[in-house]
Amino acid sequence: MKKLLLSLAFTALHVMAANAENSAVEKKSDVVKKHIQEQMQREQKYAKEQKFYQGKDYNLSAVEVDPSDLDAIPTIEPENDFDMTDVYRDDI
Repeated sequence: MKKLLLSLAFTALHVMAANAENSAVEKKSDVVKKHIQEQMQREQKYAKEQKFYQGKDYNLSAVEVDPSDLDAIPTIEPENDFDMTDVYRDDI
């Protein structure tokens, strides 16, 4: 009878340990799946951004500037009398 109880207790402990190990593996698997899913979403976002930045699918010819139109813009000459001494004065 003692051997039977001891055998049942050992079997129960073995089953409990196996269940705990399986649940730990399942938790690890769930975490890995979650990380993989997050990484896939990041990759999709990156691919979408790269598609935008490379501009292969965009036709911007409608907003190009004609070089002959640039001649009508007057040239603004810089003022060469720029003086910073007033900036550092304390008596103003």
